[in-house]
Formats: sequence, structure tokens, C-alpha cells
Amino acid sequence: MATKGNPGDLRSRSSTSMFIVAGLCCIFYLLGAWQRSGSGKGDNIAYKITQKSEDCSLISNLEFETHHGNKAVNESSFVVKEFKPCDGQYTDYTPCHDQARAMTFPRENMNYRERHCPPQEEKIRCLIPAPKGYLTPFRWPKSRDYVPYANAPHKSLTVEKAVQNWVQYEGNVFRFPGGGTQFPHGADAYIEQLASVIPIDDGTVRTALDTGCGVASWGAYLFKKNVIAMSFAPRDSHEAQVQFALERGVPAVIGVLGTIKLPYPSRAFDMAHCSRCLIQWGANDGKYMMEVDRVLRPGGYWILSGPPINWRNSYQAWQRSKEDLDEEQKKIEEIAELLCWEKKYEKGETAIWRKRINNEYCSDRDSRVTMCKITEVDDVWYKKMETCVTPYPETITSEEVSGGELKPFPGRLNSVPPRISSGSIPGVSVDSFHEDNKLWKKHVNAYKKINKLLDSGRYRNVMDMNAGMGSFAAALESSKLWVMNVMPTIADKDTLGVIFERGLIGIYHDWCEAFSTYPRTYDLIHAEGVFSLYKDKCSAEDILLDMDRILRPEGAVIFRDHAEVLSNVKTTVAGMRWNMKMYDHEDGPLVPEKILVAVKRYWVVGETNSTYS
Repeated sequence: MATKGNPGDLRSRSSTSMFIVAGLCCIFYLLGAWQRSGSGKGDNIAYKITQKSEDCSLISNLEFETHHGNKAVNESSFVVKEFKPCDGQYTDYTPCHDQARAMTFPRENMNYRERHCPPQEEKIRCLIPAPKGYLTPFRWPKSRDYVPYANAPHKSLTVEKAVQNWVQYEGNVFRFPGGGTQFPHGADAYIEQLASVIPIDDGTVRTALDTGCGVASWGAYLFKKNVIAMSFAPRDSHEAQVQFALERGVPAVIGVLGTIKLPYPSRAFDMAHCSRCLIQWGANDGKYMMEVDRVLRPGGYWILSGPPINWRNSYQAWQRSKEDLDEEQKKIEEIAELLCWEKKYEKGETAIWRKRINNEYCSDRDSRVTMCKITEVDDVWYKKMETCVTPYPETITSEEVSGGELKPFPGRLNSVPPRISSGSIPGVSVDSFHEDNKLWKKHVNAYKKINKLLDSGRYRNVMDMNAGMGSFAAALESSKLWVMNVMPTIADKDTLGVIFERGLIGIYHDWCEAFSTYPRTYDLIHAEGVFSLYKDKCSAEDILLDMDRILRPEGAVIFRDHAEVLSNVKTTVAGMRWNMKMYDHEDGPLVPEKILVAVKRYWVVGETNSTYS
């Protein structure tokens, strides 16, 4: 039986309830405002409030597995601009290394092979198609030796380099036997020869630069030694060589030693290599050797295989005169002496020099060369190469390694890099380095909950578009993958040198322009803060279209940025052939930073189906 109550009591309880609800709303509104302001740092409180629902926020409707054409659900339902597929002629389009554009520039000093990007009005705004029959590359290490023919259907190298064992065509695949012009017995045997002089086996040498890399077999086989090589070669000097390298799962970019500086910091590489790379090392008053010296660490090694080394026995095979080759080798030896390199080895057609560990033995050379300005040695983006020698950082004793000694890899990966411990990067301290490492381990663990395939070997070629101190790459470190750490040229702090000191590789780049690579060359792209960084610099649409160009079909992208920024990104992505899903920050929904994950659909040239599934 119902109990009759006093109407006044009911009104009183109702008023009290409304007051409590209103009070709670105010409290949570103020708490949210406090979190958005940044005062709360978005960590502890947000985590406690939301920890029960956190796992639910990580359930994905994205399909990360490869199916070649299976359609996933696109959650976007709003009206968007739809991007159409490009014509089939653009399958291998490289905007800043376009062959037709290149031929309009001077050939002197390889200027025409350098970066020449289209102006804004000439940029294409369509989606680059994959060739018919495109397949997900084989997983490493099988990909080192086999590439599906459909992915890079270019046979010219199989004919042109047939006797040198670069690449062979076998049915529906290319096979890479590991041969090279200067290592007819295979890359393994050649690397063992180098290892008799250079400490490749113990982690002392970790980062390498391969100039004029061909199909990058040297870099491919160095992975056995836990050495990572940055390989580069010009676009179409030999058809698809850099494309083949990346299809194999080997780090490479389109590039050339020409008139502008290499896009790497000073003291970056432990070893540099030229195997019949056709670079005129003795020309231009030694400018190219000086550029190699700039990016070579004190104590680092330079390897030259091929002309003019051992010219007395090889000049007839090279079809060059003895006098010409003799003069070229003398120039190289003279420049090496000015650079303070010590010759350690010469056998057959291979010579090895070592850069001195400091200026102790080089002080007398300073009066014979022009020294570069120490403040400009890392200012390289579109800067002209100079005929000057990069100064060594100061040392106190003759045994001290200039710039700081590095631990053997992998010890150096999480050790404090010398550039940080010396205080040479304003605003970056030892404590902030350790905090950054800790933070990115946490972020990467959250990514692995979203995408279970992250460390399975499914993603080999990974790019971090805004790499900071390289902590994302360090947290992912595995023999199954490598990370191209990109340092935006407009970043507040230039920490690319730190990344190399950790035993990782990277490159300077301005994301207002296309990246120096072929289409479909990265399996996974990480973009943290990129669109906030470039918000007032250039079009987000242009950046996203280039990301689509370089991402493989069924490859994944992880965006991390403020919610309002990602909302704008989402409207553009919805018009591309990507599926996507937004996730809360791992510390909960009150943190303004969010995660947007996208997967590019599988489609090939000739398919005209809509952006939407």
C-alpha cells in the first residue's frame, strides 16, 4: 500500500536533488576546464576518473590485417570533399624529383637530380594508385631477397646489371642475390672484409651512410650486424633503385651529392660508404669529401670501393687512362690528409680511411683550409654546399673523443646522448630526456593495445613525422622494423643529432613539400603534433595527400594531436580512401590530446569506386 507523504517534504527533497545535480555539474565543468587549461597536466586525476572505462575506449573497428580489397566500415557520415584517384601515369610519382621537371635544371654538379618541388598551383590533388596486382611485401627477412614484380614492375636493372648480380627477374618476383658491382662474391663476404678493419661486430659502429646505394644490398646485409644504413641514390639514374631498396625493407631516400648539403646533422654517422657510386670525390676542391666529413663522427670510417682505387690493375677494365686515374687518386689522398683522415687499409679496389677522434693531430691543417662556421654546420635545408672543413668540438685531452664518446649499441639507445649531457641543446636536459623516454614507452604501449600487429613484423618501414628525441623509435626498437625519424625544419628544437647519437637514423624535412621517396614505401606512419606545428605554415590537405602517397595500401597511420586539430584532419581524411577511428588519450577522455588511427584501403589503378565503402 502506498504511503502518503507531505507535499512540502517532496518539494524539499526535489529541490535538494536538483541542487546536488547542479553542484556536481559545476564541479565536473570546472574540472574539465582545469584539465583543458593544461594546469592539471591531464594525467593522474583523469586517469582515476576513467580507468574503469579505459579498456572499452581501445576497442577498434579498424581492420589492420591485409585482405587486398576487403572493405571495412567507414564511420564518417558527414559531407566531405572526395579525392579522386590519379591517372595511371602517376603510379610512381615523386613530386620533388619528377623526371620532366628535373630536365629543366642545369646538369652541372648534378643540380638537376636534386630536389625541385612543384609550385603550389602545379601540385596534383588526387590519390596515387597502386599498380595492378600490387601485393603486401614479404615480411623481413624474406623481403630482403624477394620483391613482388607487380609492386615495382621495372625490368631494366635486371638487364643492365645482369652480370653484377644486383637483381634478377624470376616469374612473378624479383630476386636480389646480394651482389654488387664491387662485391661479386656477395654482400656478406664484402662486409666481412670491411669488418676485418672496422669494428662492425661489437656495436661500436651502428649508423652508416651509403652514397649512390644502387638497390641497397650493402645496407640490407648490414642488418645482420645490427648496423642500420641510410642509403640514397638519385631518381632514375638507374630505374627504381631506391624503390627496390624500400620494397626490400631497407632505409633509403632519393638523393644525390650535388650542390646543396645533405639533409643530416653534423657528426651523425659512424661509417660512410661509396661502392662504385660514380661521385667525383676529387672534384670541386674536395667539396664532396668535406660534406662527408661534416656528417661523419670523429673516429668514424670512410670506405671507397672502385675507381680510382687500384687503378694500376683496373684502368683497362674501367676504360680510363692511367694518367687520369692517377691524378684522381692523388687528389683524394690530398683531401683526406687535409680532413685529417688516416688511411687504415687498401686492398684490391677497396680503401678505408678513419677520421681522427679529435683535433689533436690536426691543428697544423687549420691554416691550410677554410673552416666552416660552427653555428652553421647543422643548418642544411636547401643550403649550398661549401668548400670548408667542419671544426671539431673542443676537447681537453688528446684521448677524448670530440663531441663525446658513445656506448656500443644497443647500450647507447637509452643512454644520455652527449649533445644533451653537454648542455648543447637549449631547453633539453638530462631529466627531460629521461621523462621523454618514459612518456613514449607509455604511449607506445597504448598503441599496441589499439593495433595488436604493431610489433608482429607486419610493419617493416616505419616513419615518425615529428621525431623529437627519437623516443617513439626507441620504444619500438626491434629487428623486425626500422624507423625513419623526421626532424621538421620548423621544429622549435633541432634534436636530430640526438637521434643519431642514440643509434637511430633520421632526416631533416619540411612537410610543406613532398618527401623524397617513391609512393607506397612506408607501412606505418606516426604523426604526433605535426598538424599543430604546421597549422599556420601550409595546407593540411597537401600534407595528408603526401602521406597517402607514401603509405602502402592497408598501411596504418597514428595521429596524436589536440582534439580540435584532429577534427579538422578527420574531415580531410574522410574524403580519402582511409578508414579511421578516434581514441581518447590513454589517461582518459578529459585529456585534450586525442589519438586518431587510420588504415588505408587496398585499391589499384583503374578502380573508380567511391571513397566510401
